Amino acid sequence: MERNLSLDFVRVTESAAISASKWMGKGDEKSADRAAVEEMRARFNMMDIKGRIVIGEGERDEAPMLFIGEEVGNGKGPAFDIAVDPLEGTTITALGGNNAISVLAAGPKGSLLNAPDIYMDKIAVGPDARGVIDIDADVEENLKAVAKATGKPLEEVTAIILDRERHAELIKKVRKVGCRIRLIRDGDIAGAIAAVMPGTGVDILLGVGGAPEGVISAVAVKCLGGEMQARLVPRNDADVERAKKMGIEDINRKLLIEDLAKGSNLVFAATGVTDGTILRGVNFTSFGCMTHSVVMRVKSGTVRFIEARHVFKD
Repeated sequence: MERNLSLDFVRVTESAAISASKWMGKGDEKSADRAAVEEMRARFNMMDIKGRIVIGEGERDEAPMLFIGEEVGNGKGPAFDIAVDPLEGTTITALGGNNAISVLAAGPKGSLLNAPDIYMDKIAVGPDARGVIDIDADVEENLKAVAKATGKPLEEVTAIILDRERHAELIKKVRKVGCRIRLIRDGDIAGAIAAVMPGTGVDILLGVGGAPEGVISAVAVKCLGGEMQARLVPRNDADVERAKKMGIEDINRKLLIEDLAKGSNLVFAATGVTDGTILRGVNFTSFGCMTHSVVMRVKSGTVRFIEARHVFKD
């Protein structure tokens, strides 16, 4: 993947974030999401790529834009499979909360798992704890392994978990071990990045979230040299059929990071919509606005934080 294309991808997330951020705190989730989707699609179609959406807003009959299988780009450049979440945190944005982002991951054809829009159990850690976790192990065992690998006392290890009723037992177990917990309302991808990126104060991601978000997260985790394991969690027969339709025969298979995101020619880009753990949100000014983004490449290991000044012209 060319470096200049990596920067082009971050311009896509910047544009979507700016559009979505205009709806911050206005209580209108649908308008915020629609603004991000429309702007992201328009910006993609200005790029010299042959893009194919493999994870998007849903199947074609559910989403008018950025649906699974949709072609984006002007068709003149290299081919990419693209996973997008134009607005991760629609509720966050509508309520004016923290950690809403616009995000995408891209790689060569076949490099990203075609994950169905169902639940996925996930565990992710940074480079210091790579090789010591196992999604099939007890929570206590994983937390103790992370504490040993990072050189922290158990009471200083911090797990990030989505604040959901389904995680009541998981939260109880983490508390019993004596570890700290950071509960997040939404922001599955941002949570995974926080668990892997140095300096966030988070050591491990635990719990069940969205499968599409899991694939996008895996690219970021891989860029940062961390480790992630996952397993699909179907709620019913319809979920199983949806997974099979997308080429996943063994619904119970343990998914390693290479199953989620293959190879090294991968890029991840995200821009803050609202202020968060990793990225600041869009800040409107007298001249236009400021954005804060991150763009990462697996091949080079480069992680760039970009603060951009956008001038609005009449």
